[in-house]
Amino acid sequence: MRPALTLLALASLALASQAMQAQEAAAHLSVELNKQDADGDACRLTFVVTNANPEAIDSAVFETVLFDDTGSVDRLTLFDFGALPPGRARVRQFQVAGLACDRLSRVLFNGASTCTVAGQPSDICAASLEVTSRTETEVLR
Repeated sequence: MRPALTLLALASLALASQAMQAQEAAAHLSVELNKQDADGDACRLTFVVTNANPEAIDSAVFETVLFDDTGSVDRLTLFDFGALPPGRARVRQFQVAGLACDRLSRVLFNGASTCTVAGQPSDICAASLEVTSRTETEVLR
């Protein structure tokens, strides 16, 4: 009888471990460059951000590098995505003065400058970041 209980306990632990791994794999922070529009001498970048982590992100600020169409760094800047509730999409726009949208070739999320969860610094922003683009501009992490 004892070996059967041990086997049952091991099977339960394995299932619990698999469920936890699946949940961790599903948890992520997705940032999509959805649109870019010329606005005078500026380029307005529109991002759709979805926090698929179980906890709310109080503040997410990313160090972001913008590259021109020759592959050169145009500028290094900070994009403040603000508070990101769990399980909800948010739209954030950034005006980049002095940048022509048609000269923007790549956006690199260099890392999280600020990331707080429950009032404490967290690595969740960088650790779970997934980036995509609906535009011709490449987005990297």
